[in-house]
Amino acid sequence: MNKIIMAQAVAALLLAVAGLAHAAPPARFDARVEALRQQIGVPGLAIAIVENGKTTLARGYGVRQLGAPAKVDADTLFPIGSTSKAVTVAALATLVDAGKIKWDDRVIDHLPGFQMYDPWVTREMTIRDLLVHRSGIGYGTGDLLFVPRSNVSRAEVVRRLRYFKPATSFRTTFAYSNLMYVVAGQLIETVSGQSWEEYTRQHVLQAAGMRNSTSDNERNFATENRAYPHARMNGGLRGAGDQERLDERDDLGRNAAPAGGIASSANDLAKWLQVQLSGGAMADGKRMFSAASHAQMWTPVVQMPIGQMPPELKPLQSQFSSYALGWDVVDYRGVRVVWHGGAVFGFKTAVVMLPEQKVGFAITINSEDGAIIRGLMYELMDHYLGLPANDWPAKYAAFSQKQVAQGLEALRAGQSTPAKVGPSVPAAALVGTYSDPWYGNIEIAATADGPRIDFKSTPRMGGKLEHWQYDTYVTRFDDKTIEPAYVTFALDAEGKVARIAMKAASPIADFSWDYQDLDFTPVKADK
Repeated sequence: MNKIIMAQAVAALLLAVAGLAHAAPPARFDARVEALRQQIGVPGLAIAIVENGKTTLARGYGVRQLGAPAKVDADTLFPIGSTSKAVTVAALATLVDAGKIKWDDRVIDHLPGFQMYDPWVTREMTIRDLLVHRSGIGYGTGDLLFVPRSNVSRAEVVRRLRYFKPATSFRTTFAYSNLMYVVAGQLIETVSGQSWEEYTRQHVLQAAGMRNSTSDNERNFATENRAYPHARMNGGLRGAGDQERLDERDDLGRNAAPAGGIASSANDLAKWLQVQLSGGAMADGKRMFSAASHAQMWTPVVQMPIGQMPPELKPLQSQFSSYALGWDVVDYRGVRVVWHGGAVFGFKTAVVMLPEQKVGFAITINSEDGAIIRGLMYELMDHYLGLPANDWPAKYAAFSQKQVAQGLEALRAGQSTPAKVGPSVPAAALVGTYSDPWYGNIEIAATADGPRIDFKSTPRMGGKLEHWQYDTYVTRFDDKTIEPAYVTFALDAEGKVARIAMKAASPIADFSWDYQDLDFTPVKADK
């Protein structure tokens, strides 16, 4: 027994020494990051690193926007996308600790109007279910209610949930869903009496000392020191070509802010990491949320599928992958990693923690070049785990370039041989208003340049319909940041439009362009 105890003590000591051996960012890290930024072509990025409760790095690199001299610094705001989900979970945790809700309360007990397609699911859905992507609706289903922007309220999004047919049985399959976090945000509003924006700002952001971070567009756009969105749009496929700044509008999908609406900075993300790594404790000794709630946040609930990595990235493949409350819980070389990625148009983010090593870091960029985030993520984990150096950024960049090249090839192959057949009816026969149960209306109009499509729930989402083949058209939207789509008209026996189906033209389009989930039918004119 003494030998066993001694062996355990030695193992614990070695682990502690291993953690202390790299209790600082890598040598010449700033130069490394700047070289990668220039090499990959990212306009700007910010990084925060926390070790043993202390911020050891918080700084910016590059510029806030192309063509302007203003530099990114540690206080520059970046939208952090889906890493905001953990903020929504933290807000819910404060309500749990206050005794106002429980994680396994039924949603309908707090949102009486909540209704899923299946009545049984409506009755059984819990708050925990909302947060772990096991509702039964498909991967990314409904994202067009807020991507790229919307005039539909958050409450109306929740009302329309009843029209989403399940893709799988309830609680059987992981399928990432922003919609369920919209419901969580609406629940926070109902229980607290404050909007999600105000409640999270007061009880999470301000409580943690994240003074610059915002939960609403108004404060974000009023902040001079903020990053601007960029993407590669002119190479024939999103992700190919040169970097360019995207248009920034104030109506960006705010109905889905509980799923991805926080903007933060390196300094503030360092404070967020400190709260998470300390189990909810804050710098002033108070708690944002209890240790019990924190344990719930990081406890795996749903198994996630493990994607197969190419040979050059195979060492990075996890052995287990799970989703907890707003966090991915995975392993890297046998070590537990708690993390989440985030993406909104023109920005990407990763927030990563190695709990046993008491290390966390956040990387956020003002472009869509995720290779630099993934590469640096594994480079930093290798450093803090005392593993040999490996040029993961270069390997991820090569992998990303290969994916874009394959996407371009597939797109060109698919577009090179349309059948010179059709259309079956003249463009005038397509004109009308059509409705999908969950999205709402589109309008097809006749113009001097041919038929046009207009998405009525999405401001400035319209474009010309160009005939492709048979009764399928392709629309390349006036706003070129919106993914082009094929639009197929199904005719009835009388040659009238009975249904309209759609799918993304790009084979590597983001899952949020869920055109394939739409099913439009004609809206009958009032008599």
